[in-house]
Amino acid sequence: MKFNQYIDHTLLKADASAAQIEKLCAEAREHEFFSVCVNSYYVKKALSFLSGSNVKVCTVVGFPLGASTMETKRFEAMKAVAEGAREIDMVINVSAIKSGEWQYVLDDMSSLAQVCHQQGSILKVILETCLLTQEEKIKACELAVKAKVDFVKTSTGFSTGGATIEDVKLMRSIVGTMGVKASGGIRDAETARKMIEAGATRLGTSASVEIVKGLTSTASY
Repeated sequence: MKFNQYIDHTLLKADASAAQIEKLCAEAREHEFFSVCVNSYYVKKALSFLSGSNVKVCTVVGFPLGASTMETKRFEAMKAVAEGAREIDMVINVSAIKSGEWQYVLDDMSSLAQVCHQQGSILKVILETCLLTQEEKIKACELAVKAKVDFVKTSTGFSTGGATIEDVKLMRSIVGTMGVKASGGIRDAETARKMIEAGATRLGTSASVEIVKGLTSTASY
């Protein structure tokens, strides 16, 4: 697979303007990234900016804390999918994990997986690994497999840390052939390469253009 097809070109800042989203989509078109990842407010605009291209629209649910209710997340996902999002990045309920409420964590993921899969969209679950213990990361990955989500993802990029090689390797070792998305702090080609070598099948980054420019045009995996 070509390197650019690993990338979810991302802009999730609170002050992102429509003009910046348009630029994001233009860059994604030019470099043929897999998707753009935007806040749900911009799903319809991104879809219109990407009309005629193969770039998908991804959006976030329960972002960035993951602490909204299961019902709220379901509504967010249903709305986003109805408006054209083909990928949903949901934040796991870290609060429930810390409270030992693992059944809720499982149900939360399963509920969103059902919503997405019924409409032909995929679900990525953001673990926010920087806030979890090693045991919690393992358990969360095991439950993600049980919930039949499509990807586990390291980070929102809005917490105390981003993706690490160690976390990507750990996640890959647990989820088998499921997708693994590394996100947060990936700002150069060398880091991106290392994440893929560790087992990432998707990269979330706002530095996508800089990263692909740092590679030769023939780079692929």
